[in-house]
Amino acid sequence: MAKKLVVSLLDYGAGNVRSVRNAITSCGYTIVDITDPSQISTADVIIFPGVGSYHSAMEVLKTKGYDAALREYLAADKPYLGICLGMQTLFESSEETNESGHTGTPLPGLGVIPGKVIKFDETQRTVPHIGWNGTIAHQSSPAMKYIHDSGEEVYFVHSYYAPITDENSKWVLTRTTYEGQEYISSVQRGNVCATQFHPEKSGTTGLNFIKGFLESVEDGTLSKTTPIPLNPDAHTQLVKRVVVALDVRSNDAGDLVVTKGDQYDVREKDDSEVTGRGGVRNLGKPVQLAARYYTEGADEIAFLNITSFRQGVIEDMPMLQVLEEASKCIFVPLTVGGGIRSYTDPESKTVYSALEVASRYF
Repeated sequence: MAKKLVVSLLDYGAGNVRSVRNAITSCGYTIVDITDPSQISTADVIIFPGVGSYHSAMEVLKTKGYDAALREYLAADKPYLGICLGMQTLFESSEETNESGHTGTPLPGLGVIPGKVIKFDETQRTVPHIGWNGTIAHQSSPAMKYIHDSGEEVYFVHSYYAPITDENSKWVLTRTTYEGQEYISSVQRGNVCATQFHPEKSGTTGLNFIKGFLESVEDGTLSKTTPIPLNPDAHTQLVKRVVVALDVRSNDAGDLVVTKGDQYDVREKDDSEVTGRGGVRNLGKPVQLAARYYTEGADEIAFLNITSFRQGVIEDMPMLQVLEEASKCIFVPLTVGGGIRSYTDPESKTVYSALEVASRYF
């Protein structure tokens, strides 16, 4: 049963946010898309799943008139959840502005939180930070009411981070350690909340965070945070992942199936045939198998399109449908092998960037 609270989703067009949509609806909430700045002031709660680069995000927000409306909304301490770049844009600025190729004066962020987002030192650690890592709480929050302290890692993928400073320390909800570097992994002050990690890709823990956040908005308790005594010697680290790879191809009837082969031979042996080759070995349907592995604890699902894309990466609708259906019930990273790349349609000559191709899938 859908809840009464309606979530306003700010998808500013830099990429597909299907996983975030599915995570929200799986928690029982309905969504309305923000398509005009006038909708921001009347929103019950805004979720901003920022993707892409800092400069491009702020440029789009400014061009569409969202930036001023968001600053007013945030200044009024209305319920807000930023995800990944949606957290970074709350800060005053970012090093990513100039590193993304922009020259001249960097576009400022929303300026709600003091500080500048900077890049991890590539001479000291692998960049980007990708994988499952822990968090250390600085505050207790109603948004975290379904999350326990131990064994609740969440999923990160980022090259830039927000350092903890004296000026922004009261904003810190959690911190995380990446190869010796401490940084802000989530923030909250009043009703404004944001995460560097991806709750929509963090399995049950991530769904519990979204559920806790939205329920706290509904019952009016979100802002009731309290500081927690800090242990400066506590640190987190990346944990090992269980990645399930499913070889997917079409069988002789044209259906996509999960198969397994010996040196690329995915057909059953059939001694009664002249060729000695039977049908494509069928281990099950891709979505159902992936969902089973997810419930059994997989941290990532990889679909390997072992016959590549039959009508090209854009037109291969069966594979698109597999990903669309899988993302409705699987809330860990879904990856595709065998075709996510920039692509030129051989007939129309239309050029699709790798981001445009990926956005069709995720």
